[in-house]
Amino acid sequence: MVKRGTPSRRSIRLADMIQRELAQMLQEEVQDPRLELVTISGVKLNSDLTVAKVLYTCTDDPVRLEEIADALARAKGYMRALLVKRLDLRTTPELRFERDTFLEDMVYDGHHES
Repeated sequence: MVKRGTPSRRSIRLADMIQRELAQMLQEEVQDPRLELVTISGVKLNSDLTVAKVLYTCTDDPVRLEEIADALARAKGYMRALLVKRLDLRTTPELRFERDTFLEDMVYDGHHES
């Protein structure tokens, strides 16, 4: 029995496949120089697998952050179309890119403990 809120094996496997494919696309197919130093750090799917929250890491330069977010938004449709072909899914989740600040948050929190 799977507890509510716990991702299914299928969900975890699909998220891993999406992460691998998107990382490869960024390296080999997406020709936007603004995305050169972007790394896909994780993918989380919602319960019905219709939305993939794609976590990425990159520089913390505020100007570059905006450029990267814009470039990912522009590439989203292309990347999703490639996923449809590569993963042979009935429905491919909508991609929602979100900056992964986990490591920055850990460092920041660590400096403010007394």
